[in-house]
Amino acid sequence: MFSAKNPFSSLQTGRRRQCSAPQNAMIASVASAVTVASAAAASAASTSAVASASAAAASASPSLTYLWAIPALPLLAAAIAAATPQAFRRVASGAALAAMGVAAALSWMALGAATALPSQHLSENFVWLSTGAFSVKLGVVLDPLCAFMLVMVTFVSFLIFLFSTAYMRDDERYAKFFCFLSLFGAAMLGIIVSNSLLLTFICWELVGLASYLLIGFWFTKPAAAAAAKKAFITTRVGDIGFLLGLLWLHHAAGTQLFYDNGAGALEAVALGKLGVLLPGGMLIATAIGLLLFAGAVGKSGQFPLHVWLPDAMEGPTPVSALIHAATMVAAGVFLMARVWPLLALSQTAQTVIAFIGAATALLGAVVALAQNDIKRVLAFSTVSQLGYMMLAVGVGAPAAAMFHLLTHAFFKALLFLGAGSVIHAAHHEQDMRKMGGLAPRMKLTFATFATGMMALSGVPFLFSGFWSKEAVLHSAEHWSVSHLPLAIGLVAVVLTAFYMTRLMANVFFGNPRSHAAKHAVENEWPMTFPLALLAVCAVFVGFFGTPAWPWLQAKLDGAATAAFAPAELFNGAGLMVLSIVLVALGIGAGWAIYGRQTRTSADAPDPLQVRAPRLWRALENRLWFDELYEATVLRLHAACGAAADIFDRFVVDGAVRLTAKTAAVLGLVNRDICEHGINASLDASADGLRTGGASYLREQTGDAHDSLRGIALGFVVLVLCGVILCALF
Repeated sequence: MFSAKNPFSSLQTGRRRQCSAPQNAMIASVASAVTVASAAAASAASTSAVASASAAAASASPSLTYLWAIPALPLLAAAIAAATPQAFRRVASGAALAAMGVAAALSWMALGAATALPSQHLSENFVWLSTGAFSVKLGVVLDPLCAFMLVMVTFVSFLIFLFSTAYMRDDERYAKFFCFLSLFGAAMLGIIVSNSLLLTFICWELVGLASYLLIGFWFTKPAAAAAAKKAFITTRVGDIGFLLGLLWLHHAAGTQLFYDNGAGALEAVALGKLGVLLPGGMLIATAIGLLLFAGAVGKSGQFPLHVWLPDAMEGPTPVSALIHAATMVAAGVFLMARVWPLLALSQTAQTVIAFIGAATALLGAVVALAQNDIKRVLAFSTVSQLGYMMLAVGVGAPAAAMFHLLTHAFFKALLFLGAGSVIHAAHHEQDMRKMGGLAPRMKLTFATFATGMMALSGVPFLFSGFWSKEAVLHSAEHWSVSHLPLAIGLVAVVLTAFYMTRLMANVFFGNPRSHAAKHAVENEWPMTFPLALLAVCAVFVGFFGTPAWPWLQAKLDGAATAAFAPAELFNGAGLMVLSIVLVALGIGAGWAIYGRQTRTSADAPDPLQVRAPRLWRALENRLWFDELYEATVLRLHAACGAAADIFDRFVVDGAVRLTAKTAAVLGLVNRDICEHGINASLDASADGLRTGGASYLREQTGDAHDSLRGIALGFVVLVLCGVILCALF
């Protein structure tokens, strides 16, 4: 039913072309802006780019001539919004929407070009930095992997931007919000089009900066400020591994470029160098792959660095949708898919990724069962679904991982924006216990949210999440190493359907349990129109990757066409039937517990809390991971900080103070020697000379007779001395 062949197996490099001087200059300018570099660095980049132009530019691929503009347009919008005063704040949102809209149109053009040549990696590279024999190249690449991500990110981001115009209308920092949103989108798009691991890392860090600004946008709330710092610091832990992997790859392969006319790091020559064993028996590819995976663990909220993701809910709801659907968390999975040719060399790296993904999928689903904040439930569902994607990468199916990433982007954006619509209508109430009865009051929000819920739960056969989830599970079934990830994935299927049914029952059914819920009304069109479009996508996107017509996977694998074969629907039908039964079990159990008898008041205990209070308390507190890290990692960090403080105060500062005191003592000794020794001797000699001179002066009367007598006396003395010396010798 679902193909078990190794995806992304083709290492064909396709056509490469030089950039023209203007294109290189613009690309270099974008790269310099994205790196937040100094003006001098930007000038150097532009100069280097112009120098690399050649006459071959006239034949450049049209699809690459505008590829650089896709991240550049939101970056320009961010600059415009940053300079926009509050009185003209509509200019900021207008620039952001226009930039992302044009970027979306360009992305569709790029998709057409990429799918026409699916086996090729069209790239343009330029020298960014050169000193002597050493040079650093950056570039952009266009292939189906890049193109599908561009379309998804720009389309979903545009809808989130549109939603934000109504959701953030009354915020006093409206213009700054759209500045940060545009910067966030530009950084993510930079990651996607990058043909260099260095440029990827630069944009990767800029995504981290933008996430800090957006999660902590309401920084006057202590919880938001703390969540922003937590997200920034936690993801930096993984980024250390990314940086080490980047440096090692450059050392081993001699390049940072992914594709470079056969000399790129993901092409045959460089991959041959990475297949060498290290002294300990590990492949170089394994070490580099795991280091790069560490960066993905941080960005994509994988165990054990998942703790920042639920707290990121402290930011405005559109930020949550952008982080969880289209940008930050998708970056880690995309990175793993991009470097798949490297990971394909190492079964060890794939195994680690598969089991980390499976553990994350189960962890997120289990903890989501006992959350009462509507956004936090969706946050842990994101953690779980990202685990599915990493599981797919680990079992050798990056195409299935990307399929699930794309479908998840649409239905998770739908769910978060739907949650935002509910929160906005309920006067920013997020506690599900204080909601209820919203279905008849917010019919469009209810219908679209239900669509997203069924897509996430994997309800067959209409919803996209069903097909992408099945692709992941069938890939795990064909993994020869172990079936444990498959078993874990199936358990998570039940839990996902259960906690989403619980959410629907608590939010939309029963009677209103608060004044805000009782008086909630449907929101205006800028908030509901994106919900309707995303609901359509949550249904129809899945049909591009069904076993009967796996068009999306075929393009990712480099195939020119995808055959329509309805009979493939029945291959591996046993697992599909099992999955459907598990979804039905989860929804049925959830409805039996929460739907048949809805919560009567906000203070009423949860049915699971009544049945298993200890387990509920553990899950409600997120299995105490934060407390565990507080007691171990943070305490160790504090102890190291205290030790470093003691070392600094008593060793470093002590050595400095000892040196200073030694210098002071030597100065005093030197002063005493100078004053009482050298100066005293010189003073005494001077005094003697002065006294002798005075005595001699007194003897000088100026009388000629006295002078002649003195000369005569001296002559006699000299003669006598001469006679004596002659007599002696």
